[in-house]
Amino acid sequence: MIKIGDCYIGKDYKPFIIAEMSGNHNQSLDRALKIVELAAEAGVDAIKLQTYTADTMTLNISSNEFFISDENLWQGESLYNLYKEAYTPWEWHESIFKRANELGLLAFSSPFDETAVDFLESLNVPAYKIASFENVDIPLIRKVARTGKPIIISTGMATASELEEAVQAARAEGNNQIILLKCTSTYPATPKNSNLLTIPHMRELFDTEIGLSDHTMGIGVSVAAVTLGATVIEKHFTTSRAEGGVDAAFSMEPHELKMLVEETERAWNSLGKIQYGPTSAEKDSTKFRRSLYIGEDLQAGDILTKENVRNIRPGLGLPTKYYDIVIGKAIKQDVKKGTPLCWELLL
Repeated sequence: MIKIGDCYIGKDYKPFIIAEMSGNHNQSLDRALKIVELAAEAGVDAIKLQTYTADTMTLNISSNEFFISDENLWQGESLYNLYKEAYTPWEWHESIFKRANELGLLAFSSPFDETAVDFLESLNVPAYKIASFENVDIPLIRKVARTGKPIIISTGMATASELEEAVQAARAEGNNQIILLKCTSTYPATPKNSNLLTIPHMRELFDTEIGLSDHTMGIGVSVAAVTLGATVIEKHFTTSRAEGGVDAAFSMEPHELKMLVEETERAWNSLGKIQYGPTSAEKDSTKFRRSLYIGEDLQAGDILTKENVRNIRPGLGLPTKYYDIVIGKAIKQDVKKGTPLCWELLL
């Protein structure tokens, strides 16, 4: 179990839901604050930003490996211009965090370099998120770990050995408040390449809380992750996909986020415990099972036959497993049709 602010994260608690704003504010502080308000209305636990500048991410070069030629949402952009468009101005962070706190949300961020960690520390964030592309940045993980605050690490692209290095780097700094998020770093991701069976394996392998950073469309993958033990779900969020934005195409809209909150909690509630036999809620229903009943008026001494013994509802007679045993036995007293058969009626 891990505590972030007033929220507990673990199998005994409902899923912790994070709405990832990313660059969906489209460089409008008003839109950013609206995203926070809509996330709160949807019932999430936290809002998350990303803290970087184009200059802390890459070089201002528009050719060769600094230019995105792959077929994806950002094809045709230079890395520098993409990050310049997507970044959240640092002077906005305090206003966004304040509005989130006013609405009862936790607010934190993904730092992408050590200066971002120092800045976020000045705002007293309650936790940190390490993005998938930074899960191999051991100096950054060490810096975050030294804050003593919970660390959520997305695992996209990482091998088991790389994740072991990341986890051990945090633990070496005395920080064991680690949450790993199963993640597929494609945008959007597909259910088929989500490989959620990794979730219980990852929990056993690293002995940490496990969640899902979900880039698929819809809520089905997130709900499935909860049934496999995910205790944290992170989803990108926007006011409207139609309004555009760097991550809008694979982000949830308000009604979808609300459904995610409701259905992941419903999935969590359904897990319960290992249970056989009727639950307390089912006990009244047992009377509607089939059982053995007298099907005709009988007199003392009459023989029970397949014609006068019925296997019917309700369940107040002998269990049906005794049917072959009672056939051929004599009844010891007069009985009316509709009498539940019991051992006391037999000679």
